[in-house]
Amino acid sequence: MSAPRPSRLRRPGRLRRSSRLRRPSRPTVLAVGGYAATRLTGLLVLAIAAAATGEDGLHRLKGRWDSVWYVRIAEHGYGYETTLPNGAVHSDLAFFPLLPALERGLSAVLPLDAASAGLLVSWTAGLAAAWGIHRCGALAFGARAGVVLAVLWGVYPTAFVQSMAYTETLFTALAAWSLYAVLRGRWILAGVLCAAAGLTRPTAVALIAALGVTALVTLVRDRRLPARTVTGVLIAPLGWLGYIVYVGVREGAPTAYFDVQAAWGNSIDGGVALARFIVGLPWPAALGLCAALALLGRLVALCVRQRQPLPLLLYTVGVVGVSLVGAAYFGSRPRLMMPAFGLLLPPAVALARARTRTAVPVLAGLALASAAYGAFTLLGPGPP
Repeated sequence: MSAPRPSRLRRPGRLRRSSRLRRPSRPTVLAVGGYAATRLTGLLVLAIAAAATGEDGLHRLKGRWDSVWYVRIAEHGYGYETTLPNGAVHSDLAFFPLLPALERGLSAVLPLDAASAGLLVSWTAGLAAAWGIHRCGALAFGARAGVVLAVLWGVYPTAFVQSMAYTETLFTALAAWSLYAVLRGRWILAGVLCAAAGLTRPTAVALIAALGVTALVTLVRDRRLPARTVTGVLIAPLGWLGYIVYVGVREGAPTAYFDVQAAWGNSIDGGVALARFIVGLPWPAALGLCAALALLGRLVALCVRQRQPLPLLLYTVGVVGVSLVGAAYFGSRPRLMMPAFGLLLPPAVALARARTRTAVPVLAGLALASAAYGAFTLLGPGPP
């Protein structure tokens, strides 16, 4: 499950230079194109449903929930907070800065407002994420599995968020390419991409831990650690730590960021809030949720049995763990787990072994189901 040794991945400079001139391979085109088809399907179904109900589908993608907070930061910087009727204070410092910085930059050079720029970032990052996911899957289990993995990520139940001005696609793109860089022994690049991911979402702690533990395992195994590996590991947490320190200095308290998150109800409680939520449900709903959690546990076990590359496995388990141990709004947890694309590798490998005439209808059916669920959720009242 460990990452391939960097020494085995070196290529002569001539081959490396010539590879940059090659056109994208057919599997890459299939992976990114298949992913794009799933998202276009989601947008089409949303447009039809919005027209039928008289709603503004585009506004649902760029002007609701967290998207509003990111746009406000892009336009005015940090400093906004609102007090709820129960006295809780929600501060915009809960949101990491990379997405609003990109929104601000693009809206300054393109004829777009910040909200539309957020959509452009999200959609472009989605394609980059599908490409990176494909490369990770292909490196571990073959090109066909990589293609299916990218498409499966596009039909994830909450994949509609990938079409919103949210951070999921941007973070997943950075995480996937960081993991791919580790698997290819390019630790400095992996660290830089991880640092950027750390400026995107707090979930980056899972990626930081994955890189650190992988380096530690490499040290134990090889009894040496190349300088580039050490450099990459040291760079990896700088984005996440930098923002935590920024909030601490701004607010005059070292734990200020965590206090802000706690005010949003996002403190770490080890899963107590999740258990209370389940207990408070009617028994049929509680039973169904327990079955879903059991399925999640089964997927994690399959990932381990599949002997996934160590950094990818650690990252996947870390994202799932972070998503379950917090006291966040329960409905957002499936979305929070979406960057853990390694969960989809077991079904991706199974579908890759099936015939094309079987795999394609299955993926098409999942795309339609995901699109329908996305339209229903986006046109409803609650946040994703």
